[in-house]
Amino acid sequence: MYSVKSVKEIQDLNPFIVVGCGGGGEKFSNLEGIETVGFIDDDVRKQGKEFCGHIVADGLESCLKDASDAKSLVIMLPIGAEGTALKYAVQAIDAGLNVITSFRSLSIADNLSLKKFADAKNVVIKDIGPRLDVVEKIAGVAPERSCEVLPKISYKPKAPVIFVGGTSQECGKRTTTKMLGLASVDKGLTPAIISTDEMGLEEPTDFNFRAGSLSAMDVPAAVLSAIKYVEETKQPDIIFIEGQSSLTEKGNPHPRGLSAAILIGAAPDAVIVGHRPNHPYREPRGIEEEIKAIEAVEPTKVVGLSVNLKNASLDLCPEYFESKYDLPAEDVYNNGASKLLDAILEYLGE
Repeated sequence: MYSVKSVKEIQDLNPFIVVGCGGGGEKFSNLEGIETVGFIDDDVRKQGKEFCGHIVADGLESCLKDASDAKSLVIMLPIGAEGTALKYAVQAIDAGLNVITSFRSLSIADNLSLKKFADAKNVVIKDIGPRLDVVEKIAGVAPERSCEVLPKISYKPKAPVIFVGGTSQECGKRTTTKMLGLASVDKGLTPAIISTDEMGLEEPTDFNFRAGSLSAMDVPAAVLSAIKYVEETKQPDIIFIEGQSSLTEKGNPHPRGLSAAILIGAAPDAVIVGHRPNHPYREPRGIEEEIKAIEAVEPTKVVGLSVNLKNASLDLCPEYFESKYDLPAEDVYNNGASKLLDAILEYLGE
């Protein structure tokens, strides 16, 4: 009811003051037919500096001194900034400005008191919604509201982070992550094991969550939050993160974005790649392709292979994969993961 569906609907609300000097604010100011006359950001590092041809102000009152001809204010703030969005919406309406909000920060449907306030001040208030109506039209179903809910965080872990990826689904990533944890304990280290699947229930996993239940935007934030949490509660020497699916698997492309999101959130120092030859119901492109994809997405290094020989030919063995790919390889289900852990620690020591 309150959603903006075309830029033409808001062109007559020009000129705009933009709250939020990030990607969203820049994108809005670049929309066809939109005129911006000022920018506001609460980040003191941005205040007083130029952004999109204007000097960033520290608040609405100071911005209006240089942008007195503004008719409207647009709020382009991320998830987690709802309080700030509400503050600026109230200030703008009280100052007689129209308000356009972003669905990431403030939903008019959830704040009908703002609509009543705007009506009382005879100004317009609308939001740039997530356009789930379009998703429902093309896919036949859609969530009731935006799935993006987690605030974005930045965090640099103290302990090295190891990502366990793979060439396909069900290739042994969860088992490999668990076995690396056990090998670490045997070596006298304190590991933290993070499973990104609801089936990650086995010790020594510290906790598990289903990354596939989250939006692609929220997955990296959840992984980073998990890393931060285990460091604060356990002070580990090394952190292992179980990946999901694959970046390159054929036949079922849908989970590949999930795999990339976990990898990006982990930002690993090193990677172990799992592979299941002769997979009975998956279509991996292969080890070489997966290594290239992982190292292209993140500045990291694949240092070992975990080989699941469940459906392999009798003549296949870890040594075959070692000679072919020039990487340490191990059947961790039968032999444990100490060999792969040694490869990780050797690489980290370099």
